[in-house]
Amino acid sequence: MAFDTLQTPYGSREKALGGSANYFSICASHFTDVKLVAVVGEDFPKEHVGWLNDRKIHTDGLVLAEGKTFHWSGRYSDDLNEAETLATDLNVFADFKPDLPESYRDADTVFLANIDPELQLEVLNQVRDPKLVAMDTMNFWIEGKNAELKKLIEKVDIVFVNDTEARMLAGEHNILKAGRAIRKMGAEVVVIKRGEYGALYINGEHVFFAPAYPLEDVHDPTGAGDTFAGGFMGWLDKHGSSLEVALSRQGMVVGTIMASFVVEDFSFDRMRSLQPEDIKKRWERMQELIAFDSVADFAK
Repeated sequence: MAFDTLQTPYGSREKALGGSANYFSICASHFTDVKLVAVVGEDFPKEHVGWLNDRKIHTDGLVLAEGKTFHWSGRYSDDLNEAETLATDLNVFADFKPDLPESYRDADTVFLANIDPELQLEVLNQVRDPKLVAMDTMNFWIEGKNAELKKLIEKVDIVFVNDTEARMLAGEHNILKAGRAIRKMGAEVVVIKRGEYGALYINGEHVFFAPAYPLEDVHDPTGAGDTFAGGFMGWLDKHGSSLEVALSRQGMVVGTIMASFVVEDFSFDRMRSLQPEDIKKRWERMQELIAFDSVADFAK
């Protein structure tokens, strides 16, 4: 959970609410119960924690520490797929050692958001017998803690990365080859997030591509990847934490739909008013966008 200072071609925000745990939890809470683990400082607004509780997100694992909340500053050019980091102030996050409440330790589904892979493993080791474990990471850890990251990948079911990270981790330029190389590291499923170009799902020989929901206005792509993961994992958890192919394909579409909402405004401004009927409308629209006849005659 963090503050984000943002510059985009469509405006700027100073110390907007953000953070992987925030984006994932708020999105996933539309589909299932969420137990959040994070740390914030004394400057974090109590009313936001109240909103999390209103959404039935459990905050027993939210630690209030003495000091300031994690603060990231960045800017986007016309290419909204990549952010340029201007400053990262870890603050209370620098010394954070997640300690799961007892009520969290029997979770069926675990999402390890983007932090030090050694910390991710510490969290995973505190969960007794999860059915489904997913993780996210970034170039900083791929370069700086590659061995530790690969040990973690051996223990999870799903790896979420963007296309740049996939190429870096796998040492392959082709995205499909990169995904398959990451699977060989131990994970059953690799999901490659491609921003405005959608997301690619790889599970053995089964490959599925979910296009991004088409939008005319994108104001702030921050958190889109974690929101996508929240939609995907929330959907799977709602339906029994299964990696069944049809369910996973639905989860991919749900993820792209949820990401389409968060990018329409800064921070959580759009998510605050999001209703189930809004999600349903975009689900139906996606069905129309990608449907085609299943039989075709290609004979000359």
